[in-house]
Amino acid sequence: MRAVIASGAGGPEVLSVGEVPEPTLRPGEVLVDVAATAVNRADTLQRMGLYPVPPGNSEIIGLECSGTIAELGPDVGSEADGWSVGDEVCALLTGGGYAARVAVPAGQLMPVPDGVSLVDAAALPEVACTVWSNVFMVAGLQPGETFLVHGGAGGIGTMAIQLATALSAKVFTTAGSAEKLAICADLGADVTINYRDEDFVEVLKAHGGADVILDNMGAKYLARNIDALATSGRLVIIGMQGGVKAELDISALLRKRAAVIATTLRARPAEEKAAICAEVVEHVWPLVAEGAVVPVVHDRLPLEEVATAHRLMEDSGHIGKIVLTL
Repeated sequence: MRAVIASGAGGPEVLSVGEVPEPTLRPGEVLVDVAATAVNRADTLQRMGLYPVPPGNSEIIGLECSGTIAELGPDVGSEADGWSVGDEVCALLTGGGYAARVAVPAGQLMPVPDGVSLVDAAALPEVACTVWSNVFMVAGLQPGETFLVHGGAGGIGTMAIQLATALSAKVFTTAGSAEKLAICADLGADVTINYRDEDFVEVLKAHGGADVILDNMGAKYLARNIDALATSGRLVIIGMQGGVKAELDISALLRKRAAVIATTLRARPAEEKAAICAEVVEHVWPLVAEGAVVPVVHDRLPLEEVATAHRLMEDSGHIGKIVLTL
């Protein structure tokens, strides 16, 4: 089958499309004919050799996809599991998305939401599961609370803004250009902050602080994020774009009775991922169906242009998701 192959660790130029064996179904898995996949920041780290694949999983890059069920595993019954050959689905993956076919644990399959094309559905699983699990399941964002998401124009950011807005939070976001800030505002952000010439800490302090912060920067923003928290605030760190080591002022946390939480999605056990997917289908998909939340897609490129897609991701000029089609 067609799949993206990496000739070694390095830049986007190490990626090309070639032929690899089809996946073999393991217990509890379903085979999906892939229509599209989407590029994530973690994919670029894996390409560089900085994000190892969990043992026993596909070495092919790709954390999400959309497509059609081609085969059910021998222990996956259509009546018990709710799936049949031919169903259109999207899926949260541990790997393998940049390929014509992928084996997926049945619990990580989700139906394509009403009103979304099969191709654009590939832009939903990773961001929807990441935002729902971290902002709502872990940090417990409540209606009326103040929420800050960094990088509001990216895939995670565009989903976080929409979900927090739909669920009646007051949404703040950072971005680095007037164009990106305008799009964040169109998606529902109440306050937009240009991080190049504004201090998000001062902006949040002027509004009483953030109850929840979703951060992909890590070390670079740690102290400032804590400074921007309200009393009983929750900082959730999901990325390390700004480094991995920083000094933590525990006294600041104590004074605010605040919490710092760091999570990943890829390495979680399959049963935890299945629980997250089930909550996304229950709580997020209805919002997508009614148009309150939409997949924001910057570009759709054929799989053969995977190197171009990775360069686009690393240039950080994109808004929303970058989709690769098969």
